[in-house]
Amino acid sequence: MTGGLAIMVWSCDLTRPELLATPFMTAQAAAALDMPVKMLFSSQSVQWLLAANRDRLVGFGAERWSIGRHLETTAGLGVEIRACTQALHASGAVRFDLNEFCAGVEGMVSFVEQGRAPGWQMLVF
Repeated sequence: MTGGLAIMVWSCDLTRPELLATPFMTAQAAAALDMPVKMLFSSQSVQWLLAANRDRLVGFGAERWSIGRHLETTAGLGVEIRACTQALHASGAVRFDLNEFCAGVEGMVSFVEQGRAPGWQMLVF
């Protein structure tokens, strides 16, 4: 891979679903432009990746999608979606609790290393 986009989602907890629309739209747009994209959900944002939350609505206005639909659509475009290992552990959840479209867990060091690779850019939401 020569370059891509690494997106860290950390500030979008379950009480602020409007904040989550932008990271997903950014990931989907970059993937549609044939960029490799990786998303890492950390801190309280990791809660969005739990299968139990699949029906919660994301975004704002009349065009809100469920988190399950966002995850399916985004992963379907080739975006690698992962949960921060430490954040998942801190939330009391385990890998088994993740939505089926989450590719698993990843540590922060590995994610940052990917984001600083030649040609890669990192965005933080």
